[in-house]
Amino acid sequence: MRVEYAKQSADLFRKYSELSVAIKNSSIEKSIVHLVDIRVSQMNGCAFCVDMHVKEAKIQGERELRLYHLSVWRDSKLFSARERAALEWAEVLTKLPEHGVPDELYNRVREQLNEKEISDLTLAVMLINGWNRASIGFQTAPGSLDKLYGLTKAGLS
Repeated sequence: MRVEYAKQSADLFRKYSELSVAIKNSSIEKSIVHLVDIRVSQMNGCAFCVDMHVKEAKIQGERELRLYHLSVWRDSKLFSARERAALEWAEVLTKLPEHGVPDELYNRVREQLNEKEISDLTLAVMLINGWNRASIGFQTAPGSLDKLYGLTKAGLS
């Protein structure tokens, strides 16, 4: 790791971490937050976050086949309409189109999620994108914090 940002910016790191806890207790199901965290991390190429969130999802009972299908969720039958809407929203906010989010995409998402849920999901997407940028920028090694975060019980190594 280039910089131990949790130590160097301890107060800010703690506050950002508090938002992570709050997101897990928001109106969006934990299972969807896990899927969004993994998919956004895949898109951003954040090995640390993909590793961490796959392990968290597995510990929380997520089926492995769904984790394998996440990068191809549009072609998979394993995801509900609500999960698809959340994934589509997460993807468009992660790679913003030049002319913004199209109304038709927003309307598809709105059919599955209410305003509070879209708002909470948006904050979850913002949060994971931020974690990705820190982990990539500081080259946090995948699995390096497994013991600290209790991820060894996922049984993945």
